[in-house]
Amino acid sequence: MFGGNHGGAIKTMTEIQQDTALFGMEAERGRWILVAIGLIINLCLGTIYSWSVFVTPLTAYFTETIGQTVTANEILMPFSVFLAFFAIAMPLTGRYIETLGPRKITMIGGFLTGLGWLLASTATSVQSLYLLYGVIGGLGVGIAYGVPVAVAARWFPDRRGLAVGLALLGFGFSAFVTANVAGALIGLYGVMETFRIFGGVFIVLLLLLALPLRFPPLGWTPAGWRPPALKPGEFGVCECNRSEMVRTAAFYGLWVCYFIGCLAGLMAISIAQPVGTEVVAVDAALATMLVGVFAIFNGGGRPLFGNLTDRLNPRNTAMLSFVLIAFSSVLLWVAPSVPVYILAFAILWGCLGGWLAIAPTATATFFGTCDYPRCYGLIFLAYGAGAIVGPQLAGFIRATTGTYLGVFPYVAGLAAFGFIAAFLLMRPPVPAAARVPETQAAAEE
Repeated sequence: MFGGNHGGAIKTMTEIQQDTALFGMEAERGRWILVAIGLIINLCLGTIYSWSVFVTPLTAYFTETIGQTVTANEILMPFSVFLAFFAIAMPLTGRYIETLGPRKITMIGGFLTGLGWLLASTATSVQSLYLLYGVIGGLGVGIAYGVPVAVAARWFPDRRGLAVGLALLGFGFSAFVTANVAGALIGLYGVMETFRIFGGVFIVLLLLLALPLRFPPLGWTPAGWRPPALKPGEFGVCECNRSEMVRTAAFYGLWVCYFIGCLAGLMAISIAQPVGTEVVAVDAALATMLVGVFAIFNGGGRPLFGNLTDRLNPRNTAMLSFVLIAFSSVLLWVAPSVPVYILAFAILWGCLGGWLAIAPTATATFFGTCDYPRCYGLIFLAYGAGAIVGPQLAGFIRATTGTYLGVFPYVAGLAAFGFIAAFLLMRPPVPAAARVPETQAAAEE
């Protein structure tokens, strides 16, 4: 297999095993520990998804303690700013994951993430919270977030969707843990002290978790695995760099679909608790608990949709997600009730988790992994756009109509548009190498 005589082959195999050994075991087993580490890293980074638990106590803090009157839009703005800078940092960081390595990038991002939470505890106005929490914390998460995704994509060419989904499980599952922890800490110590506690814990934990992270050697594949044989009419993966990617229809289709999926999901995350209390009259304590329940669906949506993407392909999985988003939005709009609220928000949170597995897996499937961090970083801007539009659309409708209910028909309409965009555009581009014969034939004619 490796050429040369039998002894040379054994020596080469030994060298390869030494290069790829992880945690004292062969890479095929040890790589799952890297996925688990990525999951825990994302559990810390994903605490932003507990924001709806902070909305009411922050409103009370600024109104009663600081003496400032805040609107629904203003109190949701730190959430949007955080996610926007999260998305901005992703494409800017991609090239440095390659040059500096996953360990250093995670340390930098982890420190800034914790610092943002720490500094948020000193905020004296909602506007200062935009900078201290939104900008600094958002940049930190954006810097660190791409690392577990890139590491999983490199170590798992054979089960990429599942591995990426599991690594991202922590981000979606975070609110299940942190929403309840935050609620308890706010009750005991107040909202600002809760920011301070979270920040200190994140700095220590993320710096430690960064230490084992690394990429496999160039060209490494799992023992015994070969890429699946191509079917008639199919081409191999198009190994595109970022400039080549943006010249394909698949890039624009994926970007638009990702934006719509994130808009719907991030809107649901930002208003989960107030919709429960205001629209269907759920008790405030129960609404907080339900945020944690919804987080289970958000987290579980990542490996579920990642596995579906492996099995069905990104296009079909994207179309399925839009059917679910439209169904849940229309159902809540026409028949608001406690059971419908729970079902609809479970689906919306789950589909957001799904898109955070569909999009990175589709990026590797459509455009390869040679320039993956930069390619996915650019696609991830769709997440940032959804982070701004989704919560702000919800806040605007709440301010103008007095209820959050009117946002759901808009989400259903966008989901229908996303279904069409996925059907028409989310198709793998033809690799340049496969296009050469046609070009040459045309030239000869």
